[in-house]
Amino acid sequence: MNTSFLGNGLAFPLRVNGRGGLTQSQQVQKIKDSICSILGTQHGERLMRPNFGCNLNSLIFAPNNKATANLARYYVETGLITWEPRILLDRVVIENHHERNCLMIHITYKIKSTHEPHSLVYPFYLDAQART
Repeated sequence: MNTSFLGNGLAFPLRVNGRGGLTQSQQVQKIKDSICSILGTQHGERLMRPNFGCNLNSLIFAPNNKATANLARYYVETGLITWEPRILLDRVVIENHHERNCLMIHITYKIKSTHEPHSLVYPFYLDAQART
């Protein structure tokens, strides 16, 4: 199956390969890199695209509670639906990890063109001082 339409380009985060150049990612990995880029980019961070990303980083000092988890889920869903047109978002589940002061973001999605299911877990660490 030809999957070149899924894209290729620089890997995110940027990494140096064994020959001293920048690592490339392609196809399914490129989509996962794009999802991580969307989740890691705060609104207003990109000068020419101020609405790119999601507001997830605005929660970094929020308490690790159910309200923060629900807001994180909303931000992730909105960001991915808006900025990653190659996927069909199935579910976003946020799991609170109080001992690590972390939100584990479980994302399940399908690639639009193939309906191939994929998942990704994205840890989002909250500030250690913001405890509930």
